[in-house]
Amino acid sequence: MNWLRKVPGSKRSATGLEWAIWRKLPLIFALGTALPLVGLAALHWQVDASTPAGERWLQMADYMVFGLVLFHWTAVVTVGIGCVIVMVMKGPAYAADSYKVSHSDRPRTADAPRE
Repeated sequence: MNWLRKVPGSKRSATGLEWAIWRKLPLIFALGTALPLVGLAALHWQVDASTPAGERWLQMADYMVFGLVLFHWTAVVTVGIGCVIVMVMKGPAYAADSYKVSHSDRPRTADAPRE
């Protein structure tokens, strides 16, 4: 059983910015993850954690970097989903099984009774 069939004569739209972004997403994901973590590692290397203030400051930096990385991952996934949606929408047209609409050839007016 063929659920979706291509509409005869439908054509794909020209590719655009979505493919350029889609190809760069792995690099953006890796850099956006690695750079904050490298900065955090350098911070841990330089800051003296033997005092309570230094330890508290490093823990706050850990939380902030974790939030930044998590936000970045969410943004990359969201942009990726947007790219996939645009790619699908630019593809050929598909039609599912149609069904008859009772008022398609004579639209109902506001004061007309329902059938």
